[in-house]
Amino acid sequence: MKYTVESSPIVGEVLAPPSKSHTIRAAFFAALAEGESIITNPLESADTRSAVNAIKMLGADVDLSNGDWRITGAAGRVGAPRTSIDVGNSGTTARFVISMASLGLTPILIKGDSQTSSRPMGPLLNALIRLGARVTASNGKLPATIEGPISGGETEVDGTTSQYLSSLLIHTPLAPYDTVLKLLELNEKPYVDMTLRWLDQLDIEYEREGYSLFKVRGRQEYSSFNKVIPGDFSSATFFACLGAIPGNSVAILGLDFEDSQGDKVIFDYLEAMGAKVEHQKDRVFVTGQNLEAVDLDLNDTPDALPAISALASLAKGKTTLCNVPQARIKETDRISVMAEELSKMCIKTEETIDSLIIHGGKPKGAKVSGHGDHRIVMSLALVASAAKGITTIDSAEAVNITFPNFANMFLQAGGIISQSE
Repeated sequence: MKYTVESSPIVGEVLAPPSKSHTIRAAFFAALAEGESIITNPLESADTRSAVNAIKMLGADVDLSNGDWRITGAAGRVGAPRTSIDVGNSGTTARFVISMASLGLTPILIKGDSQTSSRPMGPLLNALIRLGARVTASNGKLPATIEGPISGGETEVDGTTSQYLSSLLIHTPLAPYDTVLKLLELNEKPYVDMTLRWLDQLDIEYEREGYSLFKVRGRQEYSSFNKVIPGDFSSATFFACLGAIPGNSVAILGLDFEDSQGDKVIFDYLEAMGAKVEHQKDRVFVTGQNLEAVDLDLNDTPDALPAISALASLAKGKTTLCNVPQARIKETDRISVMAEELSKMCIKTEETIDSLIIHGGKPKGAKVSGHGDHRIVMSLALVASAAKGITTIDSAEAVNITFPNFANMFLQAGGIISQSE
């Protein structure tokens, strides 16, 4: 599918979709708990359905018929699926289900689509091996076969992506013995904070020394819960950036600034670039003014890189988005891909190992590629809305992974966007 986007002023109001990160965590915690959990306002997308399918295959009973998700867990017991578990495009699901499978008693084969199969899983697999799992994998990637059960113990954890640590924190409380997780460094700390907040709310016992050491007591149990999923700051980022374009204004509803999501700092980034941000009771307004280049450390917020780089293409001066090496191991190498696609729109860019540098200018419409990456597709639509001429973006179907209603909301806010095969 392709998007065709034309330049237009954006003035409107949108409701942020539910958080993907919270929805997937809720599904896994519910699957591990005893009794029925109710998840209200879950995100309905390809990634979250991958999570649901995975936990069903591992023994959870799932009812999605009434809007809410009702999940009855198996109290930490992991079933033996008859076939392999396909996590699709969801890297979070892949890493969480790997650890869940390590609680089981039989070999479980996990696979994913071409993008997910290219993403690194080796550090997590190695950590589980040190805790007692048996693993078969090629080059530390999917497909992989995991056989448990893990017993606990001590292991090192690679912090390149926070998902390795979050996966272990979620599942090691169910090991028969205590677990010690050691990290040399950690990227994306707010996502670990989100996981820890869940553990706190579910009365799981652990000790920590900053982000370098976690001691998790074994033989614990999860209780069922009722959870309302808050709005997603990562998805709201695209409309916040749209509002920040000079001449535009967007109101975003459904965001909880008390929540632990790291991407809420996007509004600080936009103010630093010159946009006006106003908070009211139930919404936040972003109004575009003259944009200035900034230097931003995106280590905590790697998912913001595509959208901020898109906005930086319209700013005066040279913007540097740095300290974000993990952006290269997402669905795509987002540093390289955004540099490549912005250059097609006549925007000068530079790359370093962990940074993207954007020289602001006047983007021109072009034929660009979303590379099958939902955040790349939406970011290019953002640039296209302010570019001279018409832009076509291929692989636009990728937005279904996290934001199926993106095009409709884009239209709702006043944008000009159409879809074609």
